[in-house]
Amino acid sequence: MDRSKQIIRTSVIGIIANVFLAGFKALVGLLAHSVAIVLDAVNNLSDALSSVITIIGTKLSVRPADRKHPFGYGRVEYFTAIIIAVIVLTTGITSMIESIKKIINPTQPDYTTVTLVVIIVAILAKLVLGWYVRSQGKKLDSDALIASGSDALFDAIITLATLISAGIMLIWNVSLDGYLGALISLIIIKAGIEMLTSPINQLLGARVSPELIREIKSEIAGLEGVQGVFDIILHGYGPNLSIGSLHIGVPDTMTAHQIHGLTRQISEMMIARHGIIMTVGVYANATGDNKNAELQRTVVSTLTRQEHVQQVHGFYCYDDGSISVDVVPDLTVHDDQAFTQGLLDQLEQVLPDRQVSILLDHNYSD
Repeated sequence: MDRSKQIIRTSVIGIIANVFLAGFKALVGLLAHSVAIVLDAVNNLSDALSSVITIIGTKLSVRPADRKHPFGYGRVEYFTAIIIAVIVLTTGITSMIESIKKIINPTQPDYTTVTLVVIIVAILAKLVLGWYVRSQGKKLDSDALIASGSDALFDAIITLATLISAGIMLIWNVSLDGYLGALISLIIIKAGIEMLTSPINQLLGARVSPELIREIKSEIAGLEGVQGVFDIILHGYGPNLSIGSLHIGVPDTMTAHQIHGLTRQISEMMIARHGIIMTVGVYANATGDNKNAELQRTVVSTLTRQEHVQQVHGFYCYDDGSISVDVVPDLTVHDDQAFTQGLLDQLEQVLPDRQVSILLDHNYSD
């Protein structure tokens, strides 16, 4: 079963479970005059609606690429997760208003044995449902499923608080119903805000996970002829597709035919293993005992000794003797111009007759 079908199946299970729980909670809440239980029922309905939206978004996201959207519709999933988060936030705000009213004008909830049994069943059901949906979301890399599963787990904790409130009411005759409703609302609002974070970050261009970058570098560095992997940049177009670029270092003795074969091998590997359409650039590393090799060693060793320099690569010596090199600074460097000038000053001490151009490559991946 492919990813989209698994997401839809998980969402259908969520719909069935949430509608069932919502009906029972609403009935019990009305009979017991408990605003907390009724609000729980409303939240279950919002969870069911979230699952419906997840299904719609998943179906839209797998539409094939066309002329208007040449990289497909995978980013629809991010908008789906945002919509679910907004629904959760709206539910939380509405619940807060009703709970405040209940605190100002409290009513006496009527808890029975049946009420308490239903609450316990609801806790267990939401724990199982939340764990299942959230684990499927992580497995399938679906923000929408992760949001729905997390919300279900929050529901279980909230309902447990409702059960504790019921016990306090029965033992000490103290009603915490309105205050509990307010607590439920705060947790729902907090969860909604957290649910917004991941999809919004994806749309804004969040940093790729360091684990993926290390895996890509390790895979490519293991290929014959590769002497380093640099400048990895990835842009996500949904969970199944990314567009990216990187540079590899190769010996300057390699022929164009050999480089062509190597870059093609890398491109095929990236799309097959990671769903990344990768453009591969090449840096030619000077080899042997020629003058360029010695010059390269001098430039690289001088720059790598400088403070705040993480990496040096992309060395190139033009026919007129001028030099170009790329430097990766650490995250503490903010004044690019001053930092570059400091590096140039150091190089001038060892290569006074050379014109050097330094390009700062800020770290966008590691």
